[in-house]
Amino acid sequence: MLDHYSVAFFGILTIILTVVVQSLVAAKSKASQPGAIPGKIDSSLSHSSFVFRSHRTFANSLENITVMLGASFLAILVGANVFWTGIIIWVMAISRIIHMILYYSISTEKNPSPRSYFYLIALVANIILLGLCGWAIA
Repeated sequence: MLDHYSVAFFGILTIILTVVVQSLVAAKSKASQPGAIPGKIDSSLSHSSFVFRSHRTFANSLENITVMLGASFLAILVGANVFWTGIIIWVMAISRIIHMILYYSISTEKNPSPRSYFYLIALVANIILLGLCGWAIA
């Protein structure tokens, strides 16, 4: 059974590695600031600051990864369609990477910003994956 889900597992690995990279980038950018205090981000920072954007990118991933991983592993455990499970997980993974790149490179207060669309794509993919889980259980 595990062999069948190898595409999904590589997608899950990509999601986890993306969050690790985001953690390292956020920590490095914050630590490089003069007078940096561990665990505390300057509340006056906004989107014009890469420190703020890298911190928010990482925090946003932390907010989403629990449901992403839960839905991914549930899909595998309940035997959801192998093909669609892999595709949907990769849509989530790629969307999160594009979201990260856009958040790192575009400093805007505009809503919705270009990164918002990729957040939404990952969210919709996650909802579809949960539906796929429900379909497999029923």
